[in-house]
Amino acid sequence: MNFKKVVLLYSGGLDTSVLLKMIQEKYGAKLITLTVDLGQSDLDLNAAKEKALKLGAEKAFVIDAKKEFAYDYIAKAIKANALYGGVYPLSTALGRPLIAKLAVQLAEQEGADAIAHGCTGKGNDQVRVEVGIACLNSKLKVLAPIRNWNLSRDEEIDYAKAHSIPIPNENKTYSTDENLWGKSTECGILEKPEQEAPADAFRLVTLPEKAPDKAEFVELEFEKGLPIKLNSEKLELHALIAKLNSIAAAHGVGIMEHMEDRIVGLKTREVYECPAAECIIKAHKELEKYVSTIHENQFKPILESKWSYLVYAGLWHDPLVNALNAYMDEANKKVKGKVKLKLYKGSCKVVSLSSPNALYDLNLATYDKASLFDQKASEGFIQLWGLQSKLANEITNANEVG
Repeated sequence: MNFKKVVLLYSGGLDTSVLLKMIQEKYGAKLITLTVDLGQSDLDLNAAKEKALKLGAEKAFVIDAKKEFAYDYIAKAIKANALYGGVYPLSTALGRPLIAKLAVQLAEQEGADAIAHGCTGKGNDQVRVEVGIACLNSKLKVLAPIRNWNLSRDEEIDYAKAHSIPIPNENKTYSTDENLWGKSTECGILEKPEQEAPADAFRLVTLPEKAPDKAEFVELEFEKGLPIKLNSEKLELHALIAKLNSIAAAHGVGIMEHMEDRIVGLKTREVYECPAAECIIKAHKELEKYVSTIHENQFKPILESKWSYLVYAGLWHDPLVNALNAYMDEANKKVKGKVKLKLYKGSCKVVSLSSPNALYDLNLATYDKASLFDQKASEGFIQLWGLQSKLANEITNANEVG
């Protein structure tokens, strides 16, 4: 395969820095790098750009996409109460389709004929990125050197030393990915499920046992299913998430562990640090139940599970995701109100709810004499509700006797 110009998804780390040089050597292609800021706490955009240019990139683009990530991707996950396997808030999975979209746009703008990434052949990200690119522009080719050339970390380190490529952390223990919605960590001791995840696997969230002894209360105000205020302060979604991340992390909130079923057939143990995600999804779920009918509350989780799986599996552009998003938008139109949360040593608890759309009437719910609920009406309801169950049991018993 021959390539004249390649867009490389570039983080500035060992993998992508080595690939930048290798692709130039192997194909003689011009390299353009793309670094996307999705809220990584340790990302230095200027340093990444300078390093890429120093290593031979023709151009180096850096894009701050935090706002787009929040409103066009995270917002949909909030409305869908998205948790893969009931645990993982899809932080990494949500970022990949946006990165793929920006890469395609840049490739089209710069006349590139291929996009290269540093994903391995064992992970989900290769699927998410490549399916995203194929759905947006099937004419663009994809380079996956670590997978296709079967590169090991030791080989990358040797190559980096031979070509004077700075190595950020040669003794890196874990493989991590971070953005505004959370941080995923795997590898190292985490590959041994029989052992507890050590303290050094967690960098964003305070360990619960070291969190403050005093609880903190925070209030989220929602409009059409999305948080618009934090403690009465109106904030754009990306800014609200960032601020809540800091508050909740200090109280040990957001640590999750999951034995994950990957779409490539492997099981992997991962730990997550998603403080704002845990708070927002928990608050949203309770507020949604408060304003929705029993039928909506029983049906929507079925769709949420499907939405979460499709996005986890890299199928952001599948027509079913679009259809599910339409339903989620409709269901969230009435999700308006305030939710107070209590944060304490790793726990996040909903302690109060208020909404103008609540399907709750104190005049009916009270057990006082003044209640407007007619208890006598329940007698006829019970007879009708259990009628078929009663008849089925009567027939079964009669047949057994006969």
